[in-house]
Amino acid sequence: MKLSIIIPCFNEEKTIEQVVNKVLKFKTLEKEILIIDDCSVDNSREIIKKISNLNTSVKCFFQDKNLGKGSAIRKGFEVATGDILLIQDADLEYDPSDYDKLILPFLEADADVVYGSRFLGGKYVRLHFFWHYVANKILTLITNIVTNLNIVKVDSDKIEEGGVKYTKNKKRKKSKKTRRKKSKR
Repeated sequence: MKLSIIIPCFNEEKTIEQVVNKVLKFKTLEKEILIIDDCSVDNSREIIKKISNLNTSVKCFFQDKNLGKGSAIRKGFEVATGDILLIQDADLEYDPSDYDKLILPFLEADADVVYGSRFLGGKYVRLHFFWHYVANKILTLITNIVTNLNIVKVDSDKIEEGGVKYTKNKKRKKSKKTRRKKSKR
């Protein structure tokens, strides 16, 4: 599996070399580094050319006029040859040491898309379709009503996969049910 790291760049002469050096330290997957310069007017172009000449995994592309970050990212998508595409800002807003966490859902859970978050900690969270979410909420509510327990989540995926198991040999206490007397008509 190959990783394409797209770095859109505009006037980042102070950080572009530092970010590329950090990205080069990532060794988990084969990688290509694609720097798309969006018509920088500082020394970014010269620095990018120097970096590209020193590292065969770094390819550089220069836009003739400033078209914005979105355009630079689209250009990166067009030229990328990797199986996974990752966008790395040239100003070190994102830390390349987090790449392993970002690619983990691709490797473990066959994810189509992964979004990083500064606010969520821990392991990745798999998202489901809206109606899947609603069905899980209803299933949990019904389970809580029937069992008189406060279960936080019953995941229909686990039920479908046979992940919810119980022992048939256990005797359950039967609740006393009150019966209404049939009235004579």
